[in-house]
Formats: sequence, C-alpha cells, structure tokens
Amino acid sequence: MKTTLKQAYLKQAISAGTVVKVVPSGNRYNAWDKDGNKLTHAIYTGQRKDAYESNKALKFVETVPGKYKWEMVSMEEFDSSGIEESNFSSSSDEVEIPKGHKDVLDFIHSSYKLKPKGLIMNELKWKYLIRTSVRGKNIMITGPSGSGKTMAVYALVNALERPNYYFNMGATQDPRSSLIGNTHYNSDKGTYVSNALFVEAIQTPNAVILLDELTRAHPDAWNILMTVLDEKQRYLRIDEHESTPTIKVAEGVCFVATANIGNEYTATRALDRALRDRFTIIEMDVLNKEEELELLKYMFPNIDNDRLSDVAQISSLTRNESSNENPRIESGISTRTSVEIAGLLYDGFALKDAAEITIYPQYDSSGGVDSERTFVMQIVQKFIEDGTDDELFEDEDNLFNEEEMGASVVS
Repeated sequence: MKTTLKQAYLKQAISAGTVVKVVPSGNRYNAWDKDGNKLTHAIYTGQRKDAYESNKALKFVETVPGKYKWEMVSMEEFDSSGIEESNFSSSSDEVEIPKGHKDVLDFIHSSYKLKPKGLIMNELKWKYLIRTSVRGKNIMITGPSGSGKTMAVYALVNALERPNYYFNMGATQDPRSSLIGNTHYNSDKGTYVSNALFVEAIQTPNAVILLDELTRAHPDAWNILMTVLDEKQRYLRIDEHESTPTIKVAEGVCFVATANIGNEYTATRALDRALRDRFTIIEMDVLNKEEELELLKYMFPNIDNDRLSDVAQISSLTRNESSNENPRIESGISTRTSVEIAGLLYDGFALKDAAEITIYPQYDSSGGVDSERTFVMQIVQKFIEDGTDDELFEDEDNLFNEEEMGASVVS
C-alpha cells in the first residue's frame, strides 16, 4: 500500500482483516472500524466514496506477503454490535466544542498531543491553529509548495472531529456558480436558484471549510467571500439586489485558507489587502535536515535510514543554496518531492533514477555546466552509490508493523 504525504500523518497499526464502514460528513467520507477508531486517512478518498455509494464495507487484506490493499466487501462483514452508531455520526450535533473560558484554555494548551506525528509543526503554531479554530476565526496557512499546508488543515479537522468541506479555489472557473449556485427557470417555479455546495457548507454548525489555493482564485470569488469572511457580517448574498435575502454563516464555522505567497508562484494573484486582513496567518516552516529525516523515517520505516538520510541531505542542501544571497538555484526541493523520492526507493528504484525522474526536471538545463540542473546534479552525485550494493530495505521492518507503528490511533 503506497504511503503519500497526505495519508502519512494518520498512519496506524492496521492489521490484516480490519473492516471499516464509510460514513459521510460534509463532502467527506470517513471510515470507522468496529471499535470506533477513525481510519479515514489510511484509505484513498476515491475508495471510500466508491464503497459508500456501493453500500459496501472496506476490508484490509494482505495480497502477497508484505503487500496490502483495501477491498470492498459486503456490509455483513462489518460487525457493528460493539459500537454505537453515534460514535461515528456525521451530525455536527455530536461535536463537543468547549464553551467556558477555562475549558477552552485547558483544551488549547493540552492539544499538542492531538497533533499527528507526521505533521511537522512546532507546539506554539499548533496551539495557535487550534485556538484560532476554536474561537471561530479565519485562518490562512502560508508556506512554500509541498510544506504541508493542506496536511495541517486535515490534521486540524481530525483533531477537532468536525464536519469539513473542501473547495479548490484555484480550479474555480465560474465563482458565482461554485460559491452561490445557478439561476434556473421553469413554468411551475418561475425563476429559482439551485444552491452550490458552499451554501450548504456555511450553514453547517462547527464546520471547517477549506479554501485551498486562495491566491489562485478568480477575483470575483474574492468579492463573493468578502462578506462571508467579515466577522461583523458573516453572510452570503445570493443575488446583488438589496431585497434578496442573505444566508447567515452558522455558529462555529471556521474558514481555513491555504496560500502560496511570493514572486516564484507565477500563477498566483496578490491578495487584496482587505481580504487578507480577514485572516490570521500561520506560516508553515521549511523543514531542516533533521526534521525532514524524522518525517521520512516515520513514513517509510522499512527503508534503510542511511538512504533516507541521503534524501534529507540533498533536500537540505538545495534549500540552503536557494536561500543564499546569490543563489545558484531559485528554489529548493520541497518536502513533497522528498516524500516522492523515498516512495520510489521503497518501490525499488535507485536514488539516481529517482533523482532523474523527480528532481532534475524541476531545474533549468540552459547554460550547460553553469545551469541550475548541472548544479543540482552535482549535489545528488555525492550521494549516489559507487558500484556497491548495500541493502536498501531493513528486512525486520514492515510498513504496518504494530511494534514500529504503535497501536494507538491518531484522529
């Protein structure tokens, strides 16, 4: 079973034979085992959605020694006798939100234990993320591409057990249709509006609404969001006419945006100051070599640590160079790329092949020996084996080894 950056932070010790039931929550499909453990991020989104729509359960099976997959089985295989349905209800009424000031303080300052191990974020920023969400404020998470912005949102959602909705603002071609809905006419109803999913989302109490890639959104989308995000207004107007009724944002709704800010992101737009001021900003840190290595070891415990250390050092060297006053490369290798390289190592590729596939295409080859690509190739070359054939995998490790992973479920 391939491990991705998005899935890694909720990796658990899942044994062969585990059966889960899929339950919708907002536009998300959560997976629960019979003991009430949420295994959502151990399963791909498409698999969960297909299982729900087919009225099937999902079972974790070993196909060949050391290889696992989730396959659809009948609902009869999911034994729900030991769990109350309310334990995995999608209803927002089941969400326990601290009310009193002392309870909120206790929750915020004890919340670091809820941060998944696969998310590299310091304690202060994690607590600030939790505090801002609990207080119902808008959050903007910034940082370089591949630094874990979206992962942080999903970690927040699972820590708070809230219904959540995802909207890719960068892919929104028709903002009005995507955020408000479409106007129709028929002889019986006359003119009416079919509401977009966003309308449902903002009316869901305590929902976390992810506005992904906000800096790539159309300016018309920003205009629609202005009143929604304003803490003194918090409403969506369906039509521009003053007489048109407005839709109020439900109590406890938290908007979380991700944004790439900087000149290197050419497809982004500079955010309007009035829109940016509607958010509190949390910046994801670029991982240092040690943090990168710890993340890779967590995600790929069955790969030799020396190989993972090579990947972390290559990434660190490129990032250090790109931050110099007169850098020879414009950008360093992202954590997302590091994870992909480690995944290729796990699938039997050599480091030199993984670099050729994932790293070199990111750098300009013009300029010959003085090109960015040549410089990066020289860095990678230092870590490529010189004909030796060391063991890539540690035989005693297993991707789903219970002793290595630990039996507790992070959700």
